[in-house]
Amino acid sequence: MTVAILDDYQSVALTSADWSALDGAAEITAFADHLAGQEALVHRLADFDVVVAMRERTPFPAELLRRLPRLRLLVTTGARNASIDLAAAAAQGVTVCGTGGSGAPTPELTWGLLLALARAIPAEDAGVRAGGWQSTVGRALAGSTIGILGLGRIGRQIAGYAEAFGMERIAWSQNLTAERAADSGVRLVTKDELFREADVVSVHLQLSERTRHLVGAPELDLLGPDGLLVNTSRGPIVEEKALVEALRTGRIGGAALDVFDTEPLPSDHPLRTSPNTVITPHIGYVERETYARFYREAAEDIAAWLGGAPVRLLT
Repeated sequence: MTVAILDDYQSVALTSADWSALDGAAEITAFADHLAGQEALVHRLADFDVVVAMRERTPFPAELLRRLPRLRLLVTTGARNASIDLAAAAAQGVTVCGTGGSGAPTPELTWGLLLALARAIPAEDAGVRAGGWQSTVGRALAGSTIGILGLGRIGRQIAGYAEAFGMERIAWSQNLTAERAADSGVRLVTKDELFREADVVSVHLQLSERTRHLVGAPELDLLGPDGLLVNTSRGPIVEEKALVEALRTGRIGGAALDVFDTEPLPSDHPLRTSPNTVITPHIGYVERETYARFYREAAEDIAAWLGGAPVRLLT
């Protein structure tokens, strides 16, 4: 049995967990690079029976699945993966399963990005290393208003952090009720009110047809030249061209981003050189404890599948 582990950017998949249960039963190959083209993926994966995908880094649409007739088991880290065509996988006889995860890393990174943006930490760090001293004037979070776009599990954690920092908290999403907002100590507002009243907007929604490009030029204009935007959810929720233009023209105060329309971010992408930004390479979930669970449970899924035992099926 041959197993491919994809997109192991840091080359830690085989050391993050104990894979010994597969000794003698499977030959495991971990790939540290990312392949975007379908032809390249078909060439690489043609001889593998099992693939372990890291979240949504490599999509598995119907056409790719059809071109991998040897594939029998597809394991994704995490409990859901919108980039896998589950119906096509089932039609191909491919079992798709997942793992658990951790709820702490993304909210923590979100707050780190917000602090870095508000206090210009990356710029000041770079300045000191280059021999300079104090080149920016930061802004306090205490007393300002955070608008939380989506008050699910992560949004509620952000609300708790904001309370600790002495911020006013407002929220909006399509299905959010005043009662649910109040339970988190947050005031429900309309979408326009959120962008108009907030000093900071933090995005915490799942990507869907309803949320794609939910934040565009009108919302960014409401946020205004002093407003900050933080997105650690999914890139396409924010209309990227509108965001680049708003940053370039100073129509918003800045943006902290961990997610993008295309990942890895192309080397010539304008966000790499946009002013007043802090950008990270989709590392919201990238920390040791989460990786340990991802890869441990991926190994368990493969061992269970080989032994005919139940696996954590994706639905």
